[in-house]
Amino acid sequence: MLFVLMGIQLMAQDRTITGRVTASDDGSPIPGASVSVKGTSRGTTTDGNGNYRLPVAGASSVLVFSSVGFNSQEVNVGSKGQINVTLSTDTKALSEVVVVGYGTQKKSQTTGAISSVTSKQITEMPITNLGQAMQGRVAGVDVAQSGSKPGTVPKVLIRGRRSFNAGNDPLYVVDGIPLSGGYEDMNPNDVASMEILKDATATAIYGARGANGVVLITTKRGSQNGKTVISYDSYVGVTQTLDKINLFTGAEYAEMKRESRRTIGTYKDANGVLVPTGVVDAYADSKLFEAVELDGIAQGRTTDYQNMMVKKGFQQNHSLGIQGGTEKTQFSLNAGYFQDKGIIEGLDFTRYSLRVNVDHKISDKLKVGVSSYFMYGVTNGANRNPYGDLLAQNPLAKAYDDSGNLIFAQTTDALLTNPMAEIVPGAQVDETKKYRIFNSIYAEYNIAKGLKYRFNFGPDFTITRAGRFVGAMTNANKGGNPTASTDNRFGFNYTLENILTYDKKLGQNHNLNVTLLHSIQRDNFERFTQSVMGVPVETQQFYNVGNASQVLGVGSDLVQWTINSYMARINYDYKGKYLVTATVRRDGSSRFGENTKYGNFPGLALGWNLHQEDFMKDLTWIDELKLRASVASVGNQGLSPYQTQGLMARTAYAWDNNAAYGYRPNTIGNPDLKWETSTSKNIGFDFSILRGRVAGSVEYYQTNTTDLLLSDQLPTSTGFAAVTRNVGETQNKGIEISLSTVNVDSPSGFKWTTDFTFYKNSEAILSLYNGAKDDVGNRWFIGHPLNSYYDYQYAGIWQTAEADKAKAMGFTVGQIKVADVNNDGKITADDRVILGSDVPDYTGGITNRFSFKGFDLSFFVFTRQGQMIVSRFHQNSNYLQGRYNQIKVDYWTPNNPNAYYPRPNFNQEFPAYNTAIMYFDGSFIKVRNINIGYTFPAKTAQKLGLQSLRLYASIQQPFIFSKYRSKENGVDPESADGNVNNNVTPATSVTTVGLNIKF
Repeated sequence: MLFVLMGIQLMAQDRTITGRVTASDDGSPIPGASVSVKGTSRGTTTDGNGNYRLPVAGASSVLVFSSVGFNSQEVNVGSKGQINVTLSTDTKALSEVVVVGYGTQKKSQTTGAISSVTSKQITEMPITNLGQAMQGRVAGVDVAQSGSKPGTVPKVLIRGRRSFNAGNDPLYVVDGIPLSGGYEDMNPNDVASMEILKDATATAIYGARGANGVVLITTKRGSQNGKTVISYDSYVGVTQTLDKINLFTGAEYAEMKRESRRTIGTYKDANGVLVPTGVVDAYADSKLFEAVELDGIAQGRTTDYQNMMVKKGFQQNHSLGIQGGTEKTQFSLNAGYFQDKGIIEGLDFTRYSLRVNVDHKISDKLKVGVSSYFMYGVTNGANRNPYGDLLAQNPLAKAYDDSGNLIFAQTTDALLTNPMAEIVPGAQVDETKKYRIFNSIYAEYNIAKGLKYRFNFGPDFTITRAGRFVGAMTNANKGGNPTASTDNRFGFNYTLENILTYDKKLGQNHNLNVTLLHSIQRDNFERFTQSVMGVPVETQQFYNVGNASQVLGVGSDLVQWTINSYMARINYDYKGKYLVTATVRRDGSSRFGENTKYGNFPGLALGWNLHQEDFMKDLTWIDELKLRASVASVGNQGLSPYQTQGLMARTAYAWDNNAAYGYRPNTIGNPDLKWETSTSKNIGFDFSILRGRVAGSVEYYQTNTTDLLLSDQLPTSTGFAAVTRNVGETQNKGIEISLSTVNVDSPSGFKWTTDFTFYKNSEAILSLYNGAKDDVGNRWFIGHPLNSYYDYQYAGIWQTAEADKAKAMGFTVGQIKVADVNNDGKITADDRVILGSDVPDYTGGITNRFSFKGFDLSFFVFTRQGQMIVSRFHQNSNYLQGRYNQIKVDYWTPNNPNAYYPRPNFNQEFPAYNTAIMYFDGSFIKVRNINIGYTFPAKTAQKLGLQSLRLYASIQQPFIFSKYRSKENGVDPESADGNVNNNVTPATSVTTVGLNIKF
């Protein structure tokens, strides 16, 4: 009875609120708007006319009104029975500020092709470097990594390759200062955002340094609200292989070895009769196999070296940040520790980092600041991989004796030793230590209203020591003298910039921004190397090379270069609708000759915010529509210093019948060498519709690079083989699509969003030093990509019925058949054809994010489709000689005539024309990351003394879908250069758990 009375009382308190939700800009109804009672699960949505009905309990209730593309609003119910609400448009997306280089702009005012990666995208999955954060998330950027070795850095290309010799790596700029190298030393947890400048008008402000695109990295700064926030982000995880190479078992290896002797007629029984395929003869085996192999055959033994060597790895990351400040001084400090222990002993990477950012306002006119980054990294195994050593090992042999002792020489084969000896502690040491101090120091002075001067200074110090030791009991030395080497490098690079900016509003409708720049960048690089043999005590490794019995080599080097630059940029807009950006950059490089040191590179971009026009006002479903067009030129100085000069080389002479060293001319100088020039045209549009529910951009571009820096062949009678000249032209063109959608945003709190990218790039050589004529020797072909695969085309295996034809063409039954392309009845170099390229037909990525009442789930899928790969597994680990073990393949025998691979043959180290069977479709789809987390309610976090608390679990790369893996017995087809090498570490999956805490 009591419960019934309580229910009646509660019902009596309930009353129904009605009303209408409209938009503030045009008064139109907002259908599907969320109306909920704050702090409860009670809610509803508006109908097609913006009307709603919602029961509430008590006058103290608070209604929350929200809709995609509008600012949320809260209203106290009180005694009201009808509540009409007008929601204002959320213009955050349109007014979002992006870094454009030497300044910032509202996103709605940009005219170049610029993509962004946010801090949320960087941190939503565990990554080891910033390249992984861009992969599949930025249209126009192709990121590929070879293998899973700790410390491996992905290759990043923005809008394809342009140059053969001048380099294609983008420029990385951290807090306004260009890096002299790559991004690999950066701690991803330090980064607030990344902007990728893709078209020439956006990169032109960086001139020669931005010829291949620019990645602007902005690190986290302090705040002005007077509060200090302490954050701790951490994850730990286990790394394990997704796959391993499928090798022949002991029994399969034995049969392949037998077949290799049948082919040459030596696998005979006691009567001297050749034993046919499929028949095993004990006498023939006793003559073919040695004792340990016969024992292995009798025992049915398969020694699995992969299972012995490959173990589970471990990964951990810890980051402690402190941010805060006042209106006068802001600070940010972030300390990081990252460790990646690989799946093979001796392969690991550890990074310690500390970033300190301080900004201080001295007066109303003067502001100063510094960003300092300190990094210490240790990489083990950068130049070695024991995994490649185990693939050829005899599976019939034993790795350890019955007492558990390692057997170094398992068989009488002089080239094979136990691969497990390579990972014995101290047997091989490959340690690289790197110290990096990178600074960005600035002073900013307001000269007058709208006129500002900024001074930037960025010193960058890098010290690297690589030590290598190879002991006696290794495959390289086979019991001989241990060897050691060291490689010491010291780099000092600095950038000094003077920047003057002027902002002026002319009347009511005109806005003008002018940026003037003078910049100097200087690089100093020193190197000292030494290598020795006969280290007396192996525990000395490479630390005391002076004790070695023999010095193998000593070398040193000094390289210096300087860039002097001037830049002017004008941004103008009329009513925020019509946008113009004009840029001119003049770069001078010490790498070029006296006649051509300087180059001039202009750019012009136009933009039209079409949605602001009066004739678009009635199209209320369009939030933003901006058209853009640009054309610009940039230079590439990717020429080795001193290459314009004639260089000398050391040589031996006879001096009075005695040997003496001297020097001779080695290269021909060319003082007229000048900049490679890339001229890019870009057309694009940005859009946002349905109050931001669907937003994105589309780009089309074409880039022609002329005056390529190439080696032009010379008659050998001149004494020189070639001279570097400016000749040739390449072209890249393509399309990019980026799309973000809000699929569901329900009153219950469930939200589903999607980010999608698509990128297609076509790469072609238009001319070389001989004009529009192919260079077959370098495999450069007019109309094809810079890296094309030119080889014989696989046409099957020669069959028994084709014996006479095979003999006439110089082949035997069971060998690889290649296509006689010109039908001249013989196989010559003229039968080679272009098989494909490492350039994918397209790449893409899709990220889906789901959230509901504190829970969040996201998964990211990445794909590269249409590229060809060169599988070194199928070339270098496919001997079919019967001496080494190898990848398991279906080979030809008289009993298996439909096989894809040739018959084993002991008389050949590799099958004839074996390169024809190493090209494969490298297409793949990868599930890069699945992440599930829970953010505790604010009240729960506060009870624990925290601002916020989130726990999550993640699995990286749990699935790879690829024909090369599933049907060709291959491994991970992703490769930075199109080569899947036979000594890379296998693909891995990393399972992590982590937490994000703010105090």
